[in-house]
This record gives sequence, structure tokens and C-alpha cells, in this order.
Amino acid sequence: MFAHTVLVLGLLLFLGPHSLRIFADDWRHRRVAALGEKRWKGIYAAVAAVGLVLVVWGYGLTRDVPVAIWSAPVWTRHLAAVLTLPAFVLLVAAYLPGSHIKATLRHPMLAGTALWAFAHLLANGTLADLLLFGGFLAWSATDFVSARRREPTSRITRPALKVDATAVLLGIVAWAIFARFLHGPLIGVPPFV
Repeated sequence: MFAHTVLVLGLLLFLGPHSLRIFADDWRHRRVAALGEKRWKGIYAAVAAVGLVLVVWGYGLTRDVPVAIWSAPVWTRHLAAVLTLPAFVLLVAAYLPGSHIKATLRHPMLAGTALWAFAHLLANGTLADLLLFGGFLAWSATDFVSARRREPTSRITRPALKVDATAVLLGIVAWAIFARFLHGPLIGVPPFV
């Protein structure tokens, strides 16, 4: 269970700081005021980076001791590969100001993360998968709702469709490159096999 403990600790350290605006926004504001924005961001980034390293390490360790929860049908791997395509588009749209996607969703990165996590939950059935993808799905869905309540609607009155077209095109290209060339070597699982 050491591997799963490392994974859970990593998830807590990574998702914990990212959840402060959901559960402790006033406390977060007081800490930023007390420490200064740069120092706060440095601490935040350091904790999240350690968490991410532990998530990657812990998830890798769990492959040696998988605890099966369910056996996903083979077709769910293909469905997950297809569902991650719009997730990539949403991730790109998060960084392109002036898009209809961003104006409508306001937080396309969180929506993309939720879709990515959901897709991977469909195709993977170990305890580590449930912890990793279930944790990211729960966090991103909760943060999406929280952020939309916290922030006013977008001020973009006439989003430019060319920005959306750019997001879709770049998202498709990024998805294709990642799926074809990077997912297998980095994650150890080719998505279309």
C-alpha cells in the first residue's frame, strides 16, 4: 500500500492548494495579504510541484501492485481516446482570450480536466485509477461550479469565432501529437491499441 499512500499524498499536496478557493477563500486572501502575492505564489507552486512529483511517482509505483476494482471493456479505451479530443480543445481555449468557448464556460480548463478525468475513469479500473482520475474529476467539477459562482459572467460581448477556430485547430493538433507520439512513451499505454 506504500504506492497508493504516495499517490494519495501527492493528490492532497497537488489538489489541496488548488482547492483553497473552493473551501477556504477568505483564509487564502489573508495569507496572500500577509505573505505578499509573489511569496504566496512561490509557496503554492512549490507545494503543488512536490504534489505532482508524488502523483507521478505514486501512480507509477501502483502499476507494480495493481488493485483491480473493475474490468473495463476494451471499447472504453477507444471512447476515452475520443473524449479526450474535446478536453484538449478546452485546455487550449483556456489560454485564448476572446473566445466563445471561454466566454460561455468561463473556466474551460476545469471543464477539460473533468472531461479528461471522466474519460480515463471509463477506461481504467484499478484503485490507483479511481484515486487519480476520480480525484481530479471530483476536484475539477467542484472547482468549476465554485468558480462560476464566485466570478461574474464574461464581459466578452461578441466573441471572435476565429479564436474558437484556432482553439479547435490547436486542440486537435495537440491531441493528435500527444495521442500518437507521447501517450505511449510517457504513460506506458498507447491510446489506440
